[in-house]
Amino acid sequence: MDLFSHSSHKLASGAPLAERLRPRTLDQVAGQIHLLGEGKPLRVAFESGRPHSMIFWGPPGVGKTTLARLMAAGFDAQFLAISAVLGGVKDIRDAVTAAQVAQSQGRRTILFVDEVHRFNKAQQDAFLPYVESGLFTFIGATTENPSFEVNSALLSRARVYVLEPLSSDDLTRLAAQALTVLNEDETREANAGVLALSDDACKQLAAWADGDARRLINAVEVVAEAARAAGRSLIDPEWLEVALSQNLRRFDKGGDAFYDQISALHKSVRGSNPDASLYWLCRMLDGGADPKYLARRIIRMAWEDIGLADPRAMQIANEAAVTYDRLGSPEGELALAQAVMYLAIAAKSNAGYVAYNQAKAFVKQDKSREVPVHLRNAPTRLMKELGYGHAYRYAHDEPHGYAAGETYLPEGMPAQNWYQPVARGMEIKIAEKMAFLRSLDDEVKS
Repeated sequence: MDLFSHSSHKLASGAPLAERLRPRTLDQVAGQIHLLGEGKPLRVAFESGRPHSMIFWGPPGVGKTTLARLMAAGFDAQFLAISAVLGGVKDIRDAVTAAQVAQSQGRRTILFVDEVHRFNKAQQDAFLPYVESGLFTFIGATTENPSFEVNSALLSRARVYVLEPLSSDDLTRLAAQALTVLNEDETREANAGVLALSDDACKQLAAWADGDARRLINAVEVVAEAARAAGRSLIDPEWLEVALSQNLRRFDKGGDAFYDQISALHKSVRGSNPDASLYWLCRMLDGGADPKYLARRIIRMAWEDIGLADPRAMQIANEAAVTYDRLGSPEGELALAQAVMYLAIAAKSNAGYVAYNQAKAFVKQDKSREVPVHLRNAPTRLMKELGYGHAYRYAHDEPHGYAAGETYLPEGMPAQNWYQPVARGMEIKIAEKMAFLRSLDDEVKS
């Protein structure tokens, strides 16, 4: 399946390149084979003649708008588009009016809402009665997880289709085709020389675009314009480095990509893989993540997944954060890198994390218990006369610095044993100490 056929290049040369390369038929769309292949859900929807409301979830530049337009064309429906970033209730009302006019003329309407997650609950609810009545077929596009960002009522009335980033092969072909169109324009309008794109440069552009067709097309346009201005006929990797001032991976600081990569970093540390930990850290730094945010997450990893098995991990994580505050980027990033390496190879224990969560859950559901009288503070005579602090045993004066047999929990509350040290790192010693103290308690009880 070709990415785009040359029939899609027939728009006027003054039109944006991305628009001129937009697929005009379903067969011109590359990628999304899991949805558009023979017998696959979207292909079946197109062929059925019965459009249904849907939500396209995927990263930028993978064809969400294109598929919505093709859906309208395929069903000979009026295509209305609203941007949730710029639009509001008035735009929704206007769309409803236009759909009612089309309905009175016996024509369907496809209402496409881009970035639908940007609409608030009330705005999303405004679509419901018209979706239910069949006034229009609703198609929403979002880069965010619709499970969290789209109202459940609207979500229940639409089918979610997950779109994937374009492959390197798709993007490589698109880069070559984009340059072909630009060459045709230049040759026709100014009889200029033909630009060439080396194979390595084409692959580098595809990697740079990171699955985003729109980003790739814009890059080709910028690079070609810069090459012509410099009198170059060949676009090679060296020229790309000059023409593209920033080489950043796609990184949505507020979206799923952000949380997916943070999750991968955390799990790589937990899984004791320093190379994978470094990879995800560098991916996030390269993508523009705030190093101070990463520093805070690294500290959290130390406490959650290492804990008392290696107390040095917390110290190193904290010191890395302080180092970054003092040095900034890029020097301070080395401290963060070495911190994740240490955390990755450190002994792991979530015993403290588990114990804290169990204690928190117990307190939340338990009644309010009184502090035992012997543990209460007694700063006044009356409090002393009431027995506050009476019979309290000062641990430092006891053998082994431990008041064997003493109780510290509220009266009537059984021992919980929330903290269970693991047999790794320092917690081996902690477990031995706890066993020794319990043996002293047993001696008193016997």
